[in-house]
Amino acid sequence: METLYNPVTGQKLIFLQTAKTTGGRLLEMESHYAARSPEPAPHYHPRQREHFTVLEGEMRVRIWGEVLSLKKGQDIIIQPGEVHSMWNPADGAAILNWKLEPALETEAFFRTVFGLARDGKTDAEGMPGLLQAALLATQYAGEFRLARPPFWAQQIVFGLLKPLAVIRGLKAVYPEYLEQDKIRTLR
Repeated sequence: METLYNPVTGQKLIFLQTAKTTGGRLLEMESHYAARSPEPAPHYHPRQREHFTVLEGEMRVRIWGEVLSLKKGQDIIIQPGEVHSMWNPADGAAILNWKLEPALETEAFFRTVFGLARDGKTDAEGMPGLLQAALLATQYAGEFRLARPPFWAQQIVFGLLKPLAVIRGLKAVYPEYLEQDKIRTLR
């Protein structure tokens, strides 16, 4: 099992099953959320089903026009296209079992975002700058999309920003973050 750590957000991901070990069928992780984690931007996964089970602590989920509180032992299934966000509102850490089906390139997305955070290339909330975000949003549009603005508008704006991002030396894929033997892990 490999563990990735995001020093900016305090999130830790332990890969239990990956696209490589499941033939692309599943990505299963244990996700550790720091206390009082911020609510991320509302988003959706166009082709993936997510299944979250709370192992420890408490999680809030904004979905279906309401905010749900999930406690230890409770779970939620989020279907493709359902806009949601999830965060830890409590003073203690929270741990979830998190399954995505199919796996697609979600592992590469997390490796990239966590790598950027480790290298100081994100803001104080762990978000990459607009130009880097434009490249990531385009590269991983099959895995992850922001709920707003509409996807067609994102495609136009990010498409216009991509050339500027490339000129500035940014990339959509950083091989150094994807090579497992070069990833700094916590055990």
